[in-house]
Amino acid sequence: MKFLEVLDGAEVLLQHGNPEITGIEYDSRQVRQGNVFVAMRGEKTDGNRYVDSAIKAGAAAVVSDSAEAPPSDQIGWAHVPHGRRALARLSANFYQHPAERLANTGVTGTNGKTTTSYLIESILNAEGRKCSLVGTVEYHVAEKTFQAPHTTPEALELNRLFSDALGSGVSENVMEVSSHALAQQRVHGVPFDTAVFTNLTRDHLDYHGTFEDYFAAKRVLFEGCGAEPPRVAVVNADDEYGRRLVAAGKSNGSQVLLYGLVQGDFRTDKVDIGPRGTRFDLVLPDAIVPLFSSLIGKVNVYNILAAAAAAYARGCGPEAISAGVSNLGRVPGRFEQVDGGQPFTVVVDYAHTDDALRNLTALAREFVRQAGAAGRVITIFGCGGDRDRSKRPLMGEAAGTGSDFVVITSDNPRSEDPMAIIRDALPGVQKTRTRFVVEPERRRAIELALQEARPGDIVLIAGKGHENTQTTRDGVAPFDDVTVARESLSVLGYQQLATASLVKVRS
Repeated sequence: MKFLEVLDGAEVLLQHGNPEITGIEYDSRQVRQGNVFVAMRGEKTDGNRYVDSAIKAGAAAVVSDSAEAPPSDQIGWAHVPHGRRALARLSANFYQHPAERLANTGVTGTNGKTTTSYLIESILNAEGRKCSLVGTVEYHVAEKTFQAPHTTPEALELNRLFSDALGSGVSENVMEVSSHALAQQRVHGVPFDTAVFTNLTRDHLDYHGTFEDYFAAKRVLFEGCGAEPPRVAVVNADDEYGRRLVAAGKSNGSQVLLYGLVQGDFRTDKVDIGPRGTRFDLVLPDAIVPLFSSLIGKVNVYNILAAAAAAYARGCGPEAISAGVSNLGRVPGRFEQVDGGQPFTVVVDYAHTDDALRNLTALAREFVRQAGAAGRVITIFGCGGDRDRSKRPLMGEAAGTGSDFVVITSDNPRSEDPMAIIRDALPGVQKTRTRFVVEPERRRAIELALQEARPGDIVLIAGKGHENTQTTRDGVAPFDDVTVARESLSVLGYQQLATASLVKVRS
């Protein structure tokens, strides 16, 4: 493919040369002979610093959002106003616009994205559709699974994945769309047939600055990301920000489908939430469908409603919705139960915001109540480093309010001092007068909580969920909450009767 063909439709301020192009890269370390190197400004570094390295590695052309003149007449050159938008257009051109040949369903919101996406995929599969999935935990392409380095990858990886999906016979793509991806235009040019909004609670304000800016980033999915607005907007009618999206969706020409516990086009009747699963009648616009799911808690009722509405928008019938909901057995790190033969329950969950911790501890309280035991809720949590400090006391208050005993520990402190992060969270816990201990070493914190547990209790290990590493100022080291919990139970003398059984709850 020639350079001008790769540039087709991109915003170009200055262009020079038309070499043959063999591929596209934005990381100079990945550049091979004949590639286009897209040099773009990022959050932590500026790719324009590595133009010379890319040329030495064999780049045939450079697209830059900074430098206005080529370093050499021997290579192709383009100056663009926005690097990520250019990367999206070039990637789509090089891979023959794969997103336009897929039916894309995007899911955004603070909580519930992962579980909702898995549910949509399961329903589409039950309808006989071949799917790909892009999300926080992993990527799926038909029957293949790949590790997910980012919730929503850069446009280059996204178009590669879409191209592979088409080659595997995929017709439907389901993806989590993060606020970062929307703000950074990583999904620029991707046409979404259906857009889903789960909810909006406090998160990522270290990046977005204000709650309104955070909401504005989410709203982009419903306005069209360099493409037409979605054909259908699926919106949570019980969420304040969801209700604000209704008018925007209608003004953009989208069909708006509302869901809620008692209001909306998709709602519930006869809800029965137990420790082993959830039953309710799903009220569709044209049918009532009895459902059973191994997912528990009100948050999962919302996830099921959102997924059912999205699948309905994609033409799935009541039978597929029922089967898809029932078929989904696990989402890693979402209310993941670890069974080592102990007389109390141990759960690993991704809850890493104050709202998520409130939902998780409320679910745990209901779990022990319905089990008929006078059990306590014991919660281990930490706050991520290099992130919004203002949410740390709120997380402490949420954990303390919903728990009988709290262990405050470390959770990916990154460049920060773990004890400094803990000190930020402490006032929230202290405000609740709940008994707590501080243990910055996460493995030891898990051991302390398990030693504290008595028969009938539930131990919540919150914050990391599916993650299998811990990031500190010393780097990235292996750390898996499920594995550590299982090892700690073994040290305490419990005989492992089973591997972790997974019942997910939230994303």
